[in-house]
Amino acid sequence: MSRNRKFKKTIQDLTQRSLITHINPKSPISEQYRTIRTNIQFASVDKEFKTFMVTSAGPGEGKSTTVANLAVVLAQQGKRVLLIDGDLRKPTVHYTFKVSNIYGVTNVLTRQKKLQDAVVSTKIPDVDVLPSGPVPPNPSELIDSKSMDHLIEEASALYDYVLFDTPPIMAVTDAQLLAHRVDGVILVVSSGKTQIEGAVKAKEMLNHANAKILGTVLNAKEIKKDSYYYYYGAN
Repeated sequence: MSRNRKFKKTIQDLTQRSLITHINPKSPISEQYRTIRTNIQFASVDKEFKTFMVTSAGPGEGKSTTVANLAVVLAQQGKRVLLIDGDLRKPTVHYTFKVSNIYGVTNVLTRQKKLQDAVVSTKIPDVDVLPSGPVPPNPSELIDSKSMDHLIEEASALYDYVLFDTPPIMAVTDAQLLAHRVDGVILVVSSGKTQIEGAVKAKEMLNHANAKILGTVLNAKEIKKDSYYYYYGAN
């Protein structure tokens, strides 16, 4: 097998594993995502939550995998879901769902494209994505804008759920700027990687941003039969 073919196969394998709720919906890990979905819905008893943001303290802790699979399990209930790539610096949503990233969030926020024209359908029923689009020179300014408020309002009118994948909250200010604009925030931490101090600091930063923290997802926790699992705990 050539080096290029090995690289493509690796990317494909990673994508399949990251969308386990679609590839293998009966797996124990998929069941944990459904548990997260249920807890979110319980949190919405008194107030309807439609817009969510998933972030982490640092990079590589599983936030993008979590938000992608959360989008899938919500759609599996027959809900229309839009996953927005709010990481305008290192976008990954278009890789996960194998869609084009020519147009996206940056084009909508700068009024070059209408939301409906930039949204991309995926192969997963009821899941649409809004890729990041071209990497802008001013990500924070675009997120902290009236255009973002309008995007969220418009998306909420078109979809049952709107989910944002964002940069790690301790890396840049983008996640903080978005946190108070959505109905709820989920913080992802990685067992053996996320430091306790980092997790505490991330929560403090979210609280400072007036975010509604719904809970925390713990991943990469080793157990006997599976290499990792996901746990949702309320704060």
